[in-house]
Amino acid sequence: MSIEEKMEADARSIYVGNVDYGATAEELEAHFHGCGSVNRVTILCDKFSGHPKGFAYIEFSDKESVRTSLALDESLFRGRQIKVIPKRTNRPGISTTDRGFPRARYRARTTNYNSSCSRVGDKGGRRGFFLPRALEGHQTVLLVTFPPSSP
Repeated sequence: MSIEEKMEADARSIYVGNVDYGATAEELEAHFHGCGSVNRVTILCDKFSGHPKGFAYIEFSDKESVRTSLALDESLFRGRQIKVIPKRTNRPGISTTDRGFPRARYRARTTNYNSSCSRVGDKGGRRGFFLPRALEGHQTVLLVTFPPSSP
């Protein structure tokens, strides 16, 4: 599917938020059937657990159905007040989570005992360090704190 086709399909689609976790595509289609012909219902699920995320996308056969479906915003579906808004199109290279700098995913680890401790963030002017990973999983956890450093 080309970018133009995807944008055209997104223009005929809506986002439905606060969807009950037990809802089915058939129930959502029935709720929106008065708005127009439904081409597709997509209920997003967590990729690890397979459980629904609580929102869905509904694609209609025409753009007028999107405007009609907005009347169902804040309507009750399976006892929950749903949110209905037009689906936005993701633009390549544009990220809503871009912080202007790369994010590190993993901390570097060394085998030296003193440098393999992971630091706990400064809280109340005190610095703390946990035991190295080799000692994790034991019943006793030792937290060493130091007084604030002088300028």
